[in-house]
Amino acid sequence: MAAANVPEPGVEPGLRFACVLDGRGGAVHKSWDQVLAWRPEDGVLWIHLERGHPDTARWISRESGIDPVIGEALLADESRPRVESSGDGLLIVLRGIGREGIGCESGGVDLVPIHLWIDGQRVVSLRDRDHALGALRDIRNAHAAGKGPLRPGDLLVQIADKVVKDLEPVLDAMDEEIDRLEDVVLTTADSTVRHALSELRRRSIHLRRYLAPQRDALYRLQSEDCTWLSERDKVRLREVIDKVLRFIEYLDSIRDRAVILHEDLSSVLSERIARTSNRLTAMAALLLPPSLIAGILGMNVGGLPGTQDSNAFYLVLILMVVLTAAVVVVLRRIKWM
Repeated sequence: MAAANVPEPGVEPGLRFACVLDGRGGAVHKSWDQVLAWRPEDGVLWIHLERGHPDTARWISRESGIDPVIGEALLADESRPRVESSGDGLLIVLRGIGREGIGCESGGVDLVPIHLWIDGQRVVSLRDRDHALGALRDIRNAHAAGKGPLRPGDLLVQIADKVVKDLEPVLDAMDEEIDRLEDVVLTTADSTVRHALSELRRRSIHLRRYLAPQRDALYRLQSEDCTWLSERDKVRLREVIDKVLRFIEYLDSIRDRAVILHEDLSSVLSERIARTSNRLTAMAALLLPPSLIAGILGMNVGGLPGTQDSNAFYLVLILMVVLTAAVVVVLRRIKWM
């Protein structure tokens, strides 16, 4: 069965997997030795490598037959999405969701790069050693089931489509989070909500920073005239581009909603502080007359009235109550209370 031809990855140094497309939706596994012995007449070769492994660098630079400039670009740390043409081949860098998903060092989404070289007879893909791309696993499973891509152009379109499609559940989770925070802002306002909003906005900006050049790279793919990229492939690429555009608008919406909620939260906190300040001011105004009278009568000087009168204390208390009531009336009229 076709599934027997897809071994577990990592069985050989630097080689994640290698296979030859059989043109019927399946693929035949190849080892390093078989890769070295491969010829174009054997079929389309797809080889997936660890970018930082020395065996990968040696094969790319010495044994692959790839132009040295292209080889350097494939092995470079630069991972910004882009497309460069060379003859009838394309150098492509895309970014997608890793198998780890949420929780990268940026505090957002684990976006991992994939470097591709496609020349019509070979598809060479490279991934970072410590980051696996979930999209390739799905394509390998499709090959194992005999329903995988048949040609290099078909394989490229499926990689691009799955790289973009895997972003959808991440964006849905972000949308649910902004909905939840919107409800929380209406009921409470604290520092944890502000931190969550800032984190969500930062995550949306981080994602958009890679989706925008990915959109431009896919536009460039659509306009290339490679012989192995058919019109059907370009139509399917146009659908992928539409999906990327929709996701970018989705991210812009999430970012704008986060900004608005952050402003609403700041307004709620400002109003809370203003109310507290008004209450403290009103309390200070209420206590001002009694404090003034107590201060005057507490002076240690001669001539203070009532020092010899046993009813003076009660008269002073009555005066304080009357003055406090008068202050309450004044504060209510000026709407401080």
